[in-house]
Amino acid sequence: MAEKVCDLNSAPWLEHMNEQLTSPPEEPGQGTAGAEVLLSAEVFDGEPGCIAQARALADQFLTRLAVECLAPIGEHTRSDLMLAVSELVTNADRYSHGPYLLELEGNAQLISVTVYDSSTAMPVLYAPDPSRLGGHGMEIVVALCDRLTAERVPVGKRIRAEFQLSI
Repeated sequence: MAEKVCDLNSAPWLEHMNEQLTSPPEEPGQGTAGAEVLLSAEVFDGEPGCIAQARALADQFLTRLAVECLAPIGEHTRSDLMLAVSELVTNADRYSHGPYLLELEGNAQLISVTVYDSSTAMPVLYAPDPSRLGGHGMEIVVALCDRLTAERVPVGKRIRAEFQLSI
């Protein structure tokens, strides 16, 4: 299946994310290849407290990444990542019918927050509307991250938000 690439400001992005959508395109040489990579993952079952547990996992991961990989994680970056984790895990908790997996991967240049869930329904990103109640989760994630992908996988779907770290 060919990758579909869209600009965040273009109209197709504001509709359903189709088979696979990536925004913006990955630059050559980016990614975690060739650098020490730290990985942390946990499965959540949707029980009360899962979203707080996911945030705690992310907080511990970011602390380890700063120490072990010398990743430049300031308070702004930490806040953005924690909010993205909250929004992505909340969506998986709310819209999937089964357990979901949070996977955190990073090095000193890039952090990926990936959520796998059992639903094949792709997320919807609505046009910004401050008067709308709800439906702002993906809008928030797009504003926070440098790259967002959504694709169907055999277990349901995978949503990945990538954050470039500055030195």
